[in-house]
Amino acid sequence: MGLIDEFKQFAMRGNVVDMAVGIIIGGAFGKIVSSLVNDVIMPPIGLLLGNVDFSNLAITLREEIPETAKVELVSLKYGVFINTILDFLIVAFAIFIVIKQMNRFKKKEEASPVTTRECPECCSTIPIKATRCPHCTSAISAA
Repeated sequence: MGLIDEFKQFAMRGNVVDMAVGIIIGGAFGKIVSSLVNDVIMPPIGLLLGNVDFSNLAITLREEIPETAKVELVSLKYGVFINTILDFLIVAFAIFIVIKQMNRFKKKEEASPVTTRECPECCSTIPIKATRCPHCTSAISAA
């Protein structure tokens, strides 16, 4: 089998395709969350805190010096960092909710009706509707 055929086989596996779709959707979801944080959540918070634009919050470590072209503005942009933390928290919470729902649906699928019970005399597994144990022949009250 050639390298190209091997790569095609690898790339067309269900896991790889599912992962690629997840990454693409995750990237798009990340953009939506970034817009939510930057354009919807942070402006009212900034307004409540006295017209603060979080994306412009920074601590200047060194200012530009016009005589020297090599020296640039050096700043710590902690406002952008706050926005990024909010992005992360919203994405993490959304993923938590999705996984929690998936686990609930999975539990519902796994929960099948009980069809057996234990014989009180010999502890063997018997059908739930049995009135006599097929192993020890004890009479058992119907469940």
